[in-house]
Amino acid sequence: MGWWQVSADTLAGSRFVISPLAETTASLLALEHGVAAHPGERQWLDAHQAAYRAYASDHPVIPALMRAAAARHWVPAAITAPPVSGGDGREASFREELSDLANVAPSAIAADLAEAGLRVTADGLPRLAADLLAWVWENTVLEYWPVRRRILEADIVARTTRLGRGGWSEALCDELRPGMRWLGNGRLQINGLDRPPREISGARLFFVPVTPSTGGWVAWDEPRRYALTYPCSGVLASRADRAAAPETLAALLGPARAVILTQLAAPKTTTQLVALTGQRLGSVGRHLRILLAAGLLERRRAGRAVLYRRSPAGDLLVRIQNEAG
Repeated sequence: MGWWQVSADTLAGSRFVISPLAETTASLLALEHGVAAHPGERQWLDAHQAAYRAYASDHPVIPALMRAAAARHWVPAAITAPPVSGGDGREASFREELSDLANVAPSAIAADLAEAGLRVTADGLPRLAADLLAWVWENTVLEYWPVRRRILEADIVARTTRLGRGGWSEALCDELRPGMRWLGNGRLQINGLDRPPREISGARLFFVPVTPSTGGWVAWDEPRRYALTYPCSGVLASRADRAAAPETLAALLGPARAVILTQLAAPKTTTQLVALTGQRLGSVGRHLRILLAAGLLERRRAGRAVLYRRSPAGDLLVRIQNEAG
């Protein structure tokens, strides 16, 4: 199994972050593999995969490298890197992250590929990879980014809530990434693969959600930064997905209100529910007030955000209606 040795200080300073570059890399992997985990992802693939295939046929080097690395369960450093901070500690933009990736030394990429058992000449790969990722961002991700970002924010709110309630042993579990768990004694198992352990004490550690189901890899810039990327708990929903709710629950509460209630197994804000359901902000707010007055929701404040989550009565109602419908 692969595991990292993490000091208490590194773990205490780690955080969940949003990375436009990681989202783009996950989208690139989804376009390359062509496998959808849900209807919303299939709708996105159907809209963009033909254009990607045409572009990749004219720029085949990185796609071919990705396929060779995938056979070894490896996401090459040529297309991913840990998040970086923008100026004044703010979250970096896609262009800032891409610039950081494009400046990776070819020797570092060659060493990364050698670790996966691939011997290649890496000269020119950083620029080719940057060009491909820029194309994916501009043509397949950018128009969806506002919605995807809110879905990612919802996931991070839920994860940090779990972290505050149960500590890292609960936050770092199979639900985050298959095969991941806290082993104790400063050891974090990151997957079930046969990889040598890494000592990352003193480095910055990031946990990075992405919306495509292909998310799930590690990246590092030794010895400063390490990242674990994972598929988030929300999905990029199609219109049909957004309307989905058990028929009996929809008949009882109304379709729009039923969808909101089904989304609130984990805490979410009003704006996050707008992204996940496709409903207008005013409509979501009105439905939340009604569900709250009926005792089906709980509300609490986390910093400046107001979070809504199903109450025990709401959980029971959804479970009964799922069994009935």
